[in-house]
Amino acid sequence: MIHFSHVTKTYEESWKALRDVTLRIRKGEFVFLTGHSGAGKSTLLKMIYMDERPDNVRGGQVMVRLGDSVYDSKTSPDNSIQGFRRKMGVVFQDFKLLPDRNVFENVAFALRIVGKKPKEINAAVFEALALVGISQKRFAMPYTLSGGEQQRVAIARAMVHNPYLLIADEPTGNLDPKNAEEVFAIFKEINARGTTVVMATHNPDFYLNSPFRRLELKQGELLNKEIL
Repeated sequence: MIHFSHVTKTYEESWKALRDVTLRIRKGEFVFLTGHSGAGKSTLLKMIYMDERPDNVRGGQVMVRLGDSVYDSKTSPDNSIQGFRRKMGVVFQDFKLLPDRNVFENVAFALRIVGKKPKEINAAVFEALALVGISQKRFAMPYTLSGGEQQRVAIARAMVHNPYLLIADEPTGNLDPKNAEEVFAIFKEINARGTTVVMATHNPDFYLNSPFRRLELKQGELLNKEIL
């Protein structure tokens, strides 16, 4: 499903965010991505949802297959990215909700952009809100919600179009332990329903003694290559 082949990413002043990373994530997996701040986690995730590409010279290759569509960092044109991203969901640490729209409209926004019919939008939004347990807040504005509730809305927004893949970049970083555990439970439920989940986290409570695979980065290098 996701394949990195000798991927290197260099930013300004020759700083290598990723160094010769090779990995494979299979359909239906739940994979943790760990490492200290600056280890390259966000860069690796951006490679998956195509916000970054490998270096032009000897930078390796990223291939992502979602359903019957394949994105190839070497050959796929830039104008194909938006359509491909609609087959995945992305959740960030800072929620990124639209402050002037209520919960329902925040979740429905992406469906309205692609021209879904009102009946389809209503059904999809209610299903997504039920998944994260926040249907009762559908008319609330973001500023009235707790951090945990806002993150649930962000997850519902990512899941409203039933993506093949859910990417989460430190999704519990701004939450207290109780809300963090509840949000993590939602990710596990999403994965149990068949969606592939890739989650970057600093929280060892999630990945220690977990049955899920962990990929650890240090200064841009993948440490646990033996498990690939």
